[in-house]
Amino acid sequence: MAKLLYFGRLSDLTGTTVEVLDLPDDIRTAADLRDWLDLRFEASGAMKEPTVRIAINNEIVFDADPVAGDDEIAFMPPVGGG
Repeated sequence: MAKLLYFGRLSDLTGTTVEVLDLPDDIRTAADLRDWLDLRFEASGAMKEPTVRIAINNEIVFDADPVAGDDEIAFMPPVGGG
């Protein structure tokens, strides 16, 4: 099972900071996962924003990179400060 972590405003959007679930068979890349989660949470494109970074097993990845059913996948929006 994949462990999905949501940080910042994405945890508000999803209603959780962590979930463990089986990914659908057609999810092969980080982009596929972004699309699926955006639909699942009715996020109006928030999960697909290019500023939202994805880390798989503690390594920042790109949308074309593969995902596996046993990965830990973190979604991180940009952080602001002052």
